[in-house]
Amino acid sequence: MATQMKREEAPTPPSQLVEMSWDPITRIVGSLGIYTKIDFKQRKVVECHSTSSIFRGYSLFMQGKDPRDAHFITSRICGICGDNHATCSVYTQNMAYGVKPPALGEWVLNLGEAAEYMFDHNIFQENLVAVDYCEQMVKETNPGVLEKANKTEAPHAKEHGYRTIGDIMRAFNPFTGELYLEGLQMSRLTREKFCLMEGRHVHPSTLYPGGVGTVATVQLFTDYLVRLMKYVEFMKKIVPLHDDLFDFFYQALPGYEQVGYRRTLIGCWGSFQDPDVCDYDYRTMDKWGRAMFVTPGVIVDGELVTTSLVDINLGIRILLGHSYYDDWQNERTFVDRDPLGNPIDKRHPWNQTTIPKPQKRDFNGAYSWTMSPRWFDKRTGDYLALDTGGGPIARLWATALAGIVDLGGYIKATGNSVKIRLPKSATKPEVEFEWKIPQWSRTYQDLERFHGAKRGHRLRIPRSCARRAFPSHGDRERKDRQLPSLSSHALEW
Repeated sequence: MATQMKREEAPTPPSQLVEMSWDPITRIVGSLGIYTKIDFKQRKVVECHSTSSIFRGYSLFMQGKDPRDAHFITSRICGICGDNHATCSVYTQNMAYGVKPPALGEWVLNLGEAAEYMFDHNIFQENLVAVDYCEQMVKETNPGVLEKANKTEAPHAKEHGYRTIGDIMRAFNPFTGELYLEGLQMSRLTREKFCLMEGRHVHPSTLYPGGVGTVATVQLFTDYLVRLMKYVEFMKKIVPLHDDLFDFFYQALPGYEQVGYRRTLIGCWGSFQDPDVCDYDYRTMDKWGRAMFVTPGVIVDGELVTTSLVDINLGIRILLGHSYYDDWQNERTFVDRDPLGNPIDKRHPWNQTTIPKPQKRDFNGAYSWTMSPRWFDKRTGDYLALDTGGGPIARLWATALAGIVDLGGYIKATGNSVKIRLPKSATKPEVEFEWKIPQWSRTYQDLERFHGAKRGHRLRIPRSCARRAFPSHGDRERKDRQLPSLSSHALEW
């Protein structure tokens, strides 16, 4: 007689559904709102909606304006990244007018954009995200983690100067911590670099189609270089420091690395034009796109689908999603074919007609002033929500896979990584970092992962809101709380 065993599944804990919302999220501009339903018993977010409460309307009131003023007007879209809008507007004007800036003008614009990237990465990491991991925050949300941090030695203490993880947390306390304050100083330096190249921030005053109004002198570039090397010195300290801090959280909160796990869908439009190649002609756009110092590309499930700017452009679609707009399917078609003869879809931005339709928020219908940009994958017929990277993730990932960029040993794409060599600075020797393509895409990332050539450094850039919100609810007596899981199907974009 055979023994039979009946396997019974563990009983599902009763649900404890709580509605929670954050609107506006003031750590950024303030137009983002998040509305959720969270089951704290089962540790799951069962419903989540992201909204934008601001109608910007630039596609309407730009109509009829002198196109030569476009970059001055569009920079007002945002009080943080206005210069990026101005830069893109100048690029499109160059293409529309058929003009090519002198090489020095292109380099001035590249240096301005580089300074803007450095500002964004620094203030995001040291002043916006670091608050989630500072002593004050962890003491309130995870006191057991702080207790452990105070007893944990920092592996790279000799390189950044903080003996324990707890010391690092204290240094990130807002407005009092020395790393928080140093981060603000670095942000100031990057703003100064930007203004040296483009006149002022956030609305550049020296950018024009066909060139720049900046007077390029030896003194100008020397002033930029002095500030750049101070930033380089700071990076040599901050990369191993973040490595220690984030590795500790992985160890202290098991399962934390799964927060935000998602399908790898990435889009990069490229960055930093090569003036020796770029002529701003659409018909040669693939050529000068691949010559950029950051390679354009679309990545689907880890595969580099294309590095063609033409293909990337042709695939862009603007869908209505859950937005407060009417469809433009029956409106005028502005462009039916591109300069190469390729058909242009009605949902392409070139054919978009903006028809606002304000109404009461309805999470079963329309609830946001943002539409749903997608990239059409002609291989499968899917409309993909690409992560274009508010930070460097898309730029690094596409550049790494393409394996094209090689700047004489300073930056080299290998096909699975990007090597970056930082030169000797005031007090620190030359350092080489290597960003390696991560295993998957998620929130608290190995996304921005750097490995020191001899030190094993990894720089991870997390997203800020999730960690701050979730640990502060539920059982406040537990010292080892973990974040609820977020199912991919629960998100409404």
